[in-house]
Amino acid sequence: MPEIDWLQWPAMVVTVVAAWLVASPRERRRNFGFWVFLGSNALWIAWGLYANAYALIVLQVCLAAMNIRGAIKNDA
Repeated sequence: MPEIDWLQWPAMVVTVVAAWLVASPRERRRNFGFWVFLGSNALWIAWGLYANAYALIVLQVCLAAMNIRGAIKNDA
């Protein structure tokens, strides 16, 4: 298994941690969760490029836009 295949596991863990943070009642944790989600989006895009998973890449770009929107709305 090429080393880049292992990237999907940290991407999955970061995504789960981000979801947990975004569900927090604390505004600061929620805001941090949106930025952690952006990190997971970047990891998934990197893996998607390697795997030629273009639907995954488009999904992650759309989710990143929603995470940026969520971070902005959380600060408001």
